Amino acid sequence: MRKIVLAGVSLLIAMALLVACAAPATPSPTQPPADEPAETSTAFRVGYVTDTGGIDDKSFNTNQWEGIQRAVSELGVGAQFIQSDEATQYEPNLTEFASQGYDLIIASGFWLGGDLAKVATQYPDLKFSIVDYAYPDPSLPEGSPGQAECIPNVMGQIFKTDQAAFLAGYLAAGMTETGKLGYFGGAKIPTVTIFGVGFQAGMEYYNEVHGTDVQLVGWDNETGEGVFTGDFSDLTKGKEAAESLFDEGVDIFMGVGGLIGSPGFDVARERGGLGIWVDTDGYNLLESARDVMLTSVLKRMDNSCFSVVQAAMEDDFEGCGVYIGDLKNGGVDIAPYHDLDSAIPDELRAEIEDLRQKIISGEITDTGCISYPENCPSGLY
Repeated sequence: MRKIVLAGVSLLIAMALLVACAAPATPSPTQPPADEPAETSTAFRVGYVTDTGGIDDKSFNTNQWEGIQRAVSELGVGAQFIQSDEATQYEPNLTEFASQGYDLIIASGFWLGGDLAKVATQYPDLKFSIVDYAYPDPSLPEGSPGQAECIPNVMGQIFKTDQAAFLAGYLAAGMTETGKLGYFGGAKIPTVTIFGVGFQAGMEYYNEVHGTDVQLVGWDNETGEGVFTGDFSDLTKGKEAAESLFDEGVDIFMGVGGLIGSPGFDVARERGGLGIWVDTDGYNLLESARDVMLTSVLKRMDNSCFSVVQAAMEDDFEGCGVYIGDLKNGGVDIAPYHDLDSAIPDELRAEIEDLRQKIISGEITDTGCISYPENCPSGLY
């Protein structure tokens, strides 16, 4: 069943329309108290459609919604989300916002690419954006909207996640005691595999600098094959994937797929290892994992969503354009080491900061995706 949540200032008319065709609305955890007065106009409305990971995945969808919530607080927009519980709901959920004339409709990611293209084409006077995706997308069915050319009223949001994952791979290679790192993903799609691409590239760069032979289990840049659960919500599959990596001698793992990565931290603790979170700073989300969380590979989708909302409000929206997040503009990064800060050798810490600056300056240009573009989203480099 679809869940429709009102955020920011109440929109009684929109709320009535939504309730007429969907399940009763559930207040968002970030909604202000009912007695808190509205400070700004809600003439500009933003609709957000999640993927099946859900609004509370503590990673991918949650981070995007946080950026939209920031726009509610700072820009005075009105915002609602519709949670998609299965893929068949993507198109009707997007259409629901479009049919009500929302000013900007944001889709949560790769899986919604085909459906957003259809809906955006049907509503050319509305603005749309999609996270972790850009048009044209040659993988769409031939002749379908967005397959061969961009869509004039859609702005993409993509990230050079390989840059941040490169730093994490170098860090992990410098911290491993077994000489084996692990990776698993929720699905074999470019926005997931790009983490593995950069992670392996960073590990290999460490090997080159230090003359070591740290290996990666669960992903291979050359073959494009790896460990995938095929799911972004089944925690049992996530735990099994992590266990399989540690069974092969891994002592530091990275799980890419929102909540499915969380059981791996319990496995890491049991096996005397460490884990790396993705998308957001997992330290702020998974308190029970703090003692074994080495870092997080950050993809600042909150920043990109806020920027796109602001651009749309200020008539600076780039249809057929793409927001590209990288280390230089703060779109990607690795999180602080938090509780494990004292465990990071000073030399390794300095090397990582040096790598960061070399990537930002352009001295290091290939952090994985230039060599292996087929495993990364198109349009990045």
